[in-house]
Amino acid sequence: MHILRSRVLIAAAAVACAAVATVLVVVSSKSDASAPRALTADEANRLAITRFRNYETGGRAVRITVPDTAGGLTVTASVDFRSKRAYGELRGAGRNSSSDGVIRWTPTQLSAASKTVGWTNRPLQTTGSTLDTALRITLGLASDRPDNAQLLPQNGARQLGQETINGHRTDVMLGPAARDRPDTEGTVKYWIAEDGTMYRVQLAVASEPQPVVIDFDTQPYTPPK
Repeated sequence: MHILRSRVLIAAAAVACAAVATVLVVVSSKSDASAPRALTADEANRLAITRFRNYETGGRAVRITVPDTAGGLTVTASVDFRSKRAYGELRGAGRNSSSDGVIRWTPTQLSAASKTVGWTNRPLQTTGSTLDTALRITLGLASDRPDNAQLLPQNGARQLGQETINGHRTDVMLGPAARDRPDTEGTVKYWIAEDGTMYRVQLAVASEPQPVVIDFDTQPYTPPK
């Protein structure tokens, strides 16, 4: 009886060890799947053409989420990538709600109006404003030619995994460093479908703990005014 009992305990311990090992294998495989890896040739090609796809389309609807300690801002807009101009609604939360109104912008100019104040114009800032940075980058998400697919991996582009965005299966890719700016490596992520269509862009901003998020096709597109 003592021998039989010992064998049962040994068998139970073996099963427990096997279960732990299985859990460790599963956890390890999940970690490997989400770890950055080198782009395949097909992934590099899709990342290379994603801005060109926006230019081909001409214009798209976007929703830009801008973080801010005062409550954050949301821009719901239509962007004409060929003429590089955009028009939409600006909405804020918390103290930022006083900014509610409509805006239009180009790479150099921002105009805004509310229910109580008519149109005002100012230069689009290149530094010091998270909102201006987000608006400027949004207009830059198109190009009249594809990027060089061979250079993207050399400049830090990586594959991060896959995710479904608004019903579209996408690959999540870490963008390359900006030209002549190695410090920008790892600051931009792209969600790109199999045909190269861009469905989300997320960019880190040094002054904010949360990233700016640009979502595409969140509402119908109407040409900017």
